[in-house]
Amino acid sequence: MQTSKIIYIAAIISCTLPFVDTPIALFIGIILAQTVQHPFPKISKKLTHILLQVSVVGLGFGMNTWEAFDAGKQGLVFTIFSITITMIMGLSIGKRLKIEKNTSYLISSGTAICGGSAIAAISSIIKSNEKQISTALGTVFILNSVALFLFPWLGHLLHLSQYQFGVWAAIAIHDTSSVVGAASKYGAEALQIATTIKLERALWIIPLAFVSMFIFKTESKKIKIPWFIFLFVMAMLMNTFIPAIQTETKYIVMLAKIGLKITLFLIGSGLSKELIVSVGIKPFLQGVLIWTFISILSLIVILTTIV
Repeated sequence: MQTSKIIYIAAIISCTLPFVDTPIALFIGIILAQTVQHPFPKISKKLTHILLQVSVVGLGFGMNTWEAFDAGKQGLVFTIFSITITMIMGLSIGKRLKIEKNTSYLISSGTAICGGSAIAAISSIIKSNEKQISTALGTVFILNSVALFLFPWLGHLLHLSQYQFGVWAAIAIHDTSSVVGAASKYGAEALQIATTIKLERALWIIPLAFVSMFIFKTESKKIKIPWFIFLFVMAMLMNTFIPAIQTETKYIVMLAKIGLKITLFLIGSGLSKELIVSVGIKPFLQGVLIWTFISILSLIVILTTIV
């Protein structure tokens, strides 16, 4: 156990190095998950959630409000269209594969909106059990990991512009961490576009939660609102309208990018063999089919409408 702690701490420290980018950080985590027993899984899970939110807020200090607003405005139509069609397609595939209703709904919700955050929010509303939640989370996290490696490569292969890639990543990749990680790998403009549209997308957890309460006929005690998104907006406003802080904000952004790399390492370190096996073939197939469908469809729309 002592050796595994040293290895994990050393790996986290390595994520602070400039030559370790987001895909490499994730890859290191995945390798350790398969070879070394995780010394602090519970702490890692909590830290991942907190560190991702802090990192995203930190990235806001490197963004311009007007550019982000323009990106969000243009991405709104893509967001509404993709969420609607992903939920319909996801539930149809789940029904065809005869996947348990709650599991199918969680996988569809995670793919449609923002991965693990959507699954966590919706699971309490539809009263999912631990197995259903872990299956949905496992499916989404595995595909997120693939996306972080695959999307930047495909983007360059297809000669996507920074703007095109940013929109595509925000629409087609599930979790905020992988969206931001893939976009930061692609470029600064892609990062701003992708982060803005993805966080705008995450707010759709709220209407989906109300729809879910109606569909499943439940009375939820509380809907989890992603409050950190409003802190991200405040960070952008400060960076845009308070010029005096702009000399310091570059250091905040630098720390935020390091935080993002550590977040992705922690996510990768949670992808153990046991988690992968526990997902099951049918739910994983559902996740792959939905993801492939929305990735291809959104790419075609982006290529034909965005120059």
